[in-house]
Amino acid sequence: MTDFAYAEMTTRNRGFVTETEQEKLRAATVFIPGVGGMGGAAFMALVRAGVGRFIIADIDVFEVSNLNRQLFSRADTIGRPKVEAARDLALEINPELVIEALGGEWTDALDRILPTAAVVINGTDDAAAGAELYRKARTHGRTLIDAYASPLPSVTVVRPHDPRIEERLGYPTCGVDWRAIDRDMAVECLMREIEYVLTHSSSHKYVDLDVAAEVAAGKRSRFSFSTMVTEAGTMMAEEAIRVILARPGGTDCRGYFFNPHAVKIERPLPVPVAAMKGWLVRRFMKKLMG
Repeated sequence: MTDFAYAEMTTRNRGFVTETEQEKLRAATVFIPGVGGMGGAAFMALVRAGVGRFIIADIDVFEVSNLNRQLFSRADTIGRPKVEAARDLALEINPELVIEALGGEWTDALDRILPTAAVVINGTDDAAAGAELYRKARTHGRTLIDAYASPLPSVTVVRPHDPRIEERLGYPTCGVDWRAIDRDMAVECLMREIEYVLTHSSSHKYVDLDVAAEVAAGKRSRFSFSTMVTEAGTMMAEEAIRVILARPGGTDCRGYFFNPHAVKIERPLPVPVAAMKGWLVRRFMKKLMG
């Protein structure tokens, strides 16, 4: 077996990043709570890009249903804690990585974690933990990369001065202690997010609406597909690299949707158009749920 060498691993990165930028990536710490689907895809991309330090967290174990999309899910990781399996497989790619792996205690460690992180990627789908992550990221002046619960790959970049997603979309969690956020609030948050997605993208054209109704009613787990998840995670990783290297450009806190079916970018609609379409979407959702 050939001895590992970081310089050799990253040699083909030249042309995309300079030698100095590669060293910045190597020295940077990225915090990723949730390393299953999009969070795992972002983690994999950043490991291979040469980021050298990570703090990762997850509370779940890999299941057979994860094999369709989660990059660290394999036959030999089924039943293993996601955070441990992801850490071990990442170290097989780059054995020089420095990785701190956490479980559910990560929410109580944010005041320690965030000051050390160059950027945060949100891979969790827990409304309460997500609210706390967003709030603490603002407190510590950290940029947070996220994506919508959308069948089209999407990405947002929420900088410290930007409104939190709960503020922007009018979640019922605003002003509520994160530990007091219950299941009913979480469901309402998801409904607000789905309303935003349907208003500002053409997502409804590319999914089975009967299945979507079952998901919204809590009768079925969220549907997710390998290409969507991997594309979204890679988009998140690209934005994280932009933050680490202080490069201009990229998206903002409202983000965008990538439509691979029509090969185009779908950006948030102007306010008057969104208001009109939003009214139609709410009627559509009520009918769908009814």
